[in-house]
Amino acid sequence: MHKYLIFWAVYVSLSLPAIAQQASRQKATKQGICGTVVEKKGNMMPSVGPASARTNGAAVIREVLIFPLLNSSQVDAGENGFITSVRGVKPLKTVKSDKNGRFCVRMPVGKYTLMVREPKGLYANLSDSQNNIFPVSVQKNRQSTITVEISHSAVF
Repeated sequence: MHKYLIFWAVYVSLSLPAIAQQASRQKATKQGICGTVVEKKGNMMPSVGPASARTNGAAVIREVLIFPLLNSSQVDAGENGFITSVRGVKPLKTVKSDKNGRFCVRMPVGKYTLMVREPKGLYANLSDSQNNIFPVSVQKNRQSTITVEISHSAVF
């Protein structure tokens, strides 16, 4: 019995570092975009009262489309953040957020535009100072973490 305990103690002590190293390697090589999709509706104006009355939005299931980096000059924009046309540009990848709004997709190093598919069309409500639409950068061996806020039905 004593031999078996020694064997298992040695086995576990030798296995754990190898398992930890493998997990560390997997984490280091993960590269892409992960995020959460939330929807904000109704009155989002700051107000006096309990903080619980205000919300950061509800997690939603949506199709998330990843395009090459698009500038506002390359698309036809509608109202409230809707994109009526991407002029033939195809998404590089499409993923669906889960019931908690979470999604994750592996991507090569580069700059991308994220949009979500809404019943009224493609939606993106963020741009940078160069008018790039919802820009996300992916760096080597890094995950870009973002929150996509769908706010076309909210009042601010």
